[in-house]
Amino acid sequence: MTVETPRVNLLDLPLSAARDRLAEFFRRVGQPAYRTEQVLRRLWHNPVASFDAMTELPAALRASLAGEFDLPRLSIAARQRSTDGTEKFLFRLHDGEAIETVAIPEGDRVTLCVSSQAGCALQCAFCATGAMGFSRNLTSAEIAGQVREMRLLDPPIAVTNIVFMGMGEPLMNWKAVDVTLGILNDAAALGIGARHITISTVGVLPGIVALGERPEQFRLAISIHAPNDSLRRELMPINTKYPLADVIEAAKVFDRRVTFEYVMLGGVNDAEEHAIQLARLARECRAFVNLIPLHPGGARGFVPSTAEKIRKFSRELRAQGVEVAVRKSRGIDIAAACGQLRVERLGRRPPRAPKNDGDIQVA
Repeated sequence: MTVETPRVNLLDLPLSAARDRLAEFFRRVGQPAYRTEQVLRRLWHNPVASFDAMTELPAALRASLAGEFDLPRLSIAARQRSTDGTEKFLFRLHDGEAIETVAIPEGDRVTLCVSSQAGCALQCAFCATGAMGFSRNLTSAEIAGQVREMRLLDPPIAVTNIVFMGMGEPLMNWKAVDVTLGILNDAAALGIGARHITISTVGVLPGIVALGERPEQFRLAISIHAPNDSLRRELMPINTKYPLADVIEAAKVFDRRVTFEYVMLGGVNDAEEHAIQLARLARECRAFVNLIPLHPGGARGFVPSTAEKIRKFSRELRAQGVEVAVRKSRGIDIAAACGQLRVERLGRRPPRAPKNDGDIQVA
């Protein structure tokens, strides 16, 4: 009985490894060396849906490539468009899991909010993704593939900025995220500038260190959401493992500017004393503060802070010498809260804690 050799998924390899695999294949089949770069640019830079769509290649060579390699797609299970232009995609994965991606236009920019895990194990109290439980880490092909699919749309969505602020904690999937960052940034792949790529984390310290060791100027955003340990533990159980003082210390030694993400929860973390405490933390590591109005779709019993409360909070931060911006709410008329569309379509799963799941990996 002959065992069939599985095809190599070129999209799941670092670009250098994909180049080597293609070069070896073309040598083996007696094709000129230039074919390697010809095919490589069709993986990410100017992607195609399949090898058959590489019409610049002879038909027989396309068939040989398809027999040796794989170019898997993410299947669109749902697509919603808001009146403000925000678009949300629910992608179905090969094993039936689903993830969300959001495209947010703003002037001449389009920011794509990508997922790094199917579900999330961290169970932040106000987050719809945390409510659904954790399923698994995404592969680099599945993370970068969310950007690839934007280029394959008709018409395509021209993504200029990437934020790892979708489903999951990216620094608990560092092995795949590390490869993905190379694919996103490499001019021969997706070619998005490092300063236009932001990794958001609850404060996973080994991952912050690993990100800081990369030479590129990727941005770091830390989800603070509470300015003291007692409140943060209530809202974010991960604070027990990575307390605020340790997170702030990691932000201080990170050699690029850090942003604090702070979701505004009515009557919970929006008092004047909270603003003063948050300002003290931000000054310690020269952080920029991004205040986020709570999206009601994912609130799970919380209510958004009022517009006036947010204004007072931001004024207090500025008075304390901290730079601050209030994020504009987007996609209010669609299921745009992180994880909301997936929960609506697929339901919830029993939560699984990070320490009980061997699939979760830090740096």
